[in-house]
Parts: sequence; structure tokens; C-alpha cells
Amino acid sequence: MQSFVGTGVALVTPFKSDFSVDVEALEQLVEHVTKGGVEYLVVLGTTAESVTLSKAEKELVKATIIDANQGRLPLVLGVGGNHTAGVIEELNAENLKGFAAILSVSPFYNKPTQEGIYQHFKAIALSSPLPIILYNVPGRTASNMLPSTVIRLASEFPNIIGIKEAAGDLVQAMQLIQHKPANFLVISGDDMIALPMVLAGGSGVISVIGQGFATEFSELIRLGLNRKVDEAYALHYQLAESIDLIFEQGNPAGIKEMLQAMKVTGKTVRLPLVNVNEDLANRIESFVTKNYKLANL
Repeated sequence: MQSFVGTGVALVTPFKSDFSVDVEALEQLVEHVTKGGVEYLVVLGTTAESVTLSKAEKELVKATIIDANQGRLPLVLGVGGNHTAGVIEELNAENLKGFAAILSVSPFYNKPTQEGIYQHFKAIALSSPLPIILYNVPGRTASNMLPSTVIRLASEFPNIIGIKEAAGDLVQAMQLIQHKPANFLVISGDDMIALPMVLAGGSGVISVIGQGFATEFSELIRLGLNRKVDEAYALHYQLAESIDLIFEQGNPAGIKEMLQAMKVTGKTVRLPLVNVNEDLANRIESFVTKNYKLANL
């Protein structure tokens, strides 16, 4: 589990102007974040626009990242959904070679009760060949996985090793940290409150901004884990504006605009997502330009 302490990054899927997967840009992105010092990579999560990818495209993305990574960093694969049997079927059929764990989102749209969420992840835990990191993101799923449900799952299933907690609620995160089993990882899914969560006892972050300013954000989290509070907050406030900018008009449109300004990938997104507007694009480019030494790895 120490593999997932620190900064993981939820990688985007770069597209060419014709909306096909840009393999070369994806390879460049892996190199960018690896040289930047992040601890692990998350593949085919929400930020990857995975819901718009065909099965063949998902296999291409996986293979590209595995090849580009060359075994340097642990890889986490996004495998989740709102059809429990379908998730289990996908896990059983999926080629999981090269991956150290899966990230599985709480069921969306169905709005299950807490018992329904528990039963969903119980079934997945009994079937998964890899350790599981739960993912709570009420802003996307329309239901909140409560700390009591998470702790119940963590206590009963040893292969449920952590949670990406993205409710944006520091009090809820602190309740998780206070009552979790000793080795269970509480990982921030919100860049803006990642440092306070780490200082409260969290294990790190699965980040979006961390694939742009990889060096600075991963160092920020390491400083927090080492209780170097003043230095960590100095970096936090240096990057805070960039976090607001990339989420202002939605993820991953914002981070893709930033990655284009950094000349790492292009900015193309697939419908129903659209690129950020010109005003935001200019502000993102301005931030990158002013902080070019940060971005220029």
C-alpha cells in the first residue's frame, strides 16, 4: 500500500484534431509526470474521458501507458460503473497485467442507498483479482458514500485498501481518517484540499493539477506528509490559482488547455465536453507563462 502514498495523477486521454487517440502525446504525458516525480499513475479514470472511449481505444490507452511507463511507477486502472454485474464481468474479462490496483467509482445515476453501495462493493471485493481503491465523488454520482459505509467495507474486506475521497468535505474526510482501519488509505480526490487532508492524516492525492505542475504538486504533498507545513502551504498558495482555473469550466477541458500551453498534449476533448472559452484559455496560458520555470521540466 505504500505504493499509493503521495501523489497519483489521473491521466487525460490526448486526442488529435480528428478526435482519434494521440498515442505520441500520451507517451509524452507519461514522461512529463514521471520526470516530475509523481508516485503513481491512474489510467482510464474520469479525467481520461473513459466513457467516450471504445473498448479498442481503452486497450490502446492501456498498452501505450504500460509501454511508456516501463515499470517505473505503479499503475491503477479505473474499473467501475452503476451495473454491479457488469463491473464484475469487466474485471473477469479485463487484461489486468501491469496494474497494481483498480479504482472503482461509487455507482452513479441509480442513487443507491448506503446498503446498496455496500452490497455493490462487497460483490466487487469478492471478485476482484487486484486491490481496490474506492472512489467517492458525489458531484458526479449524485450519491455520497458515507464514512460509516466506507469503514464497514474497509473493515470487512482486506482487499479494499483505500478510498479516493472527492466529496470536497474536509469534515467528512477527517471522520474517515479518524475511524478508518490502521492501514487503510484516505486519498484526496480534490486538489484544493489535498494538503489539509494530508496534514489531518490522509495518505496523499489522486490529482488533476499534478499532471500539469507535476514537480511542484508532488513536492507539496511530500512536504505535507513530512509535516513541513509552512513550506507545503507556500507551494499550495503558489498553485492555488491554477487549480481554480483548470476546474472553472470542467474537467478535463481545463487541464487539457493547460497541458497544451505547456506543450505536453493538445486540448481536444470529445463531445459532450467542449473546450474552455477564449477568456479562460487566455488566463490559463497567462498563468503558465508567468510560472514557466515551474512548468518547464
